[in-house]
Amino acid sequence: MSEDNSNVSRRDALKGLAIGLGTAGSLPVLQNTGLAQSHQGHAGHTAPAAQGAATRPAAPKFFNASQMALISTLSELIIPTDDHSPGAIAAEVPAFIDLMVSESPAETKKLWTDGLAAVEKMSGDRNQQGFNAATPAQQVALLTEISRNEMKPQTLEERFFKTLKSLTIDGYYTSKIGIHQELKYKGNTYLKEFKGCTHPEHQQ
Repeated sequence: MSEDNSNVSRRDALKGLAIGLGTAGSLPVLQNTGLAQSHQGHAGHTAPAAQGAATRPAAPKFFNASQMALISTLSELIIPTDDHSPGAIAAEVPAFIDLMVSESPAETKKLWTDGLAAVEKMSGDRNQQGFNAATPAQQVALLTEISRNEMKPQTLEERFFKTLKSLTIDGYYTSKIGIHQELKYKGNTYLKEFKGCTHPEHQQ
């Protein structure tokens, strides 16, 4: 997806992250200590493409198959695969979203099911077909519209998009792909020698 024609690009995902990985703390679904413990292994998951064709993804915990397919498309539009790193699907973001929502309060679950249904209805009304059957340009246009009031969402679709984007970013940047391939995190390292400050004005 081009960064020029939509504000749901990887660049904006990084902007969302820059506001703070604290997006996690703003979501009711991530305030549950048990959930955080359940998610500790997410960063160690291997991307589906690396697991081999024989490995089947686990059955969804909350969403049905069509909802998961829609979540996959939406999350990949927000953080797509590019020449730098794989996107949301390879990072198993849809499965992460399913896990988080499955352990969420009823209010959060309702926002997700109603939000997905609203996106499908919007696509049907505008494009005469479901979101996944629409063209990439139609998909981007719809997401662009519902993302315009991201800072102050009013409608169901706008509130859903904000939650979708936040959880997509949280899932991606706590995955192995997001941490190591996108952010290039190498882990903790040690210094063989600490030479101190090298600025001349600080030398004794």
